[in-house]
Amino acid sequence: MANMKKKPNSPHRFSSLTELHRTVGLPKPVHPLISLVENNGAAVPLHQMPETFVLDFYKISYKMKLSGKIKYGQGYYDFDEGGMLFKAPNQISSKGDDNHDHTGFTLLFHPDFLAGYPLATKIKQYGFFSYSVNEALHLSDKEKSTIIPLFINIKEELKSSIDDFSQDIIVSQIETMLNYSNRFYKRQFITRKRINSTLLEKLEGLLDEYFHSGKPLLHGIPTVQYLADHLHISPSYLSDMLRTHTGQNAQQHIHNVLIEKAKILISSSHLTISEIAYELGFEHPSSFNKLFKAKTQLSPLAYRQSFN
Repeated sequence: MANMKKKPNSPHRFSSLTELHRTVGLPKPVHPLISLVENNGAAVPLHQMPETFVLDFYKISYKMKLSGKIKYGQGYYDFDEGGMLFKAPNQISSKGDDNHDHTGFTLLFHPDFLAGYPLATKIKQYGFFSYSVNEALHLSDKEKSTIIPLFINIKEELKSSIDDFSQDIIVSQIETMLNYSNRFYKRQFITRKRINSTLLEKLEGLLDEYFHSGKPLLHGIPTVQYLADHLHISPSYLSDMLRTHTGQNAQQHIHNVLIEKAKILISSSHLTISEIAYELGFEHPSSFNKLFKAKTQLSPLAYRQSFN
């Protein structure tokens, strides 16, 4: 009898900070919902970690060195400076995500720690929590001098006697760290302009190929996920990079390209408006009409008539 193919094991879920600390040989956290670990280069026993795992909490890491080659799109770029990595709850991680240099800080906090604070909602707006590990935030020396004291402040606050102000102060430090990280990522998009320009060129080529290959008829309008997968970056990184360079996110960019393709077809072909809608990947012509009018203030038919 043929062997049944085994289903892959589901990722291990770390639902408590205490369990994660115990797994990597750290003392029990002083607070059940937040911990900050400073590592001065000691080896972390990753062999005790599951191959894949999910955390029920946020993770913000600063590493003194992000060694090795970091991949951006199809290219590899060497980085030796320190940087930050961000993980939101319920994202799958693996031991392979690590770059094996553990010198730095790791801040872990459960969403419940933010309950009752505006940051509980606002934190979901920071797109970098959905970036891939190869889209780390690389810090300049000046930026390090801003970020590192925030980690130290949180560490010292956790070491002190907990009082009525402790949580307010720590949440404030976390929010300040995230706001600076947002600023520094915007800087990174600009300073890595050559890398991002290459990505933008590949994006345009990918969209042109998609619309000229007949894929919209079979698969519909290209999705942000489709583009990100083919560019080897995360959807959030793609949207944030485009927003920095063009003022629009990835979905808006797709719609703009689609409308430009539609204008050409409407003005230069004998296809009906419905046929154009289907050719561009719309399931219903009414959806195409609505988007076209929203973008141009004209219906597709009125746009065609303007050429007569």
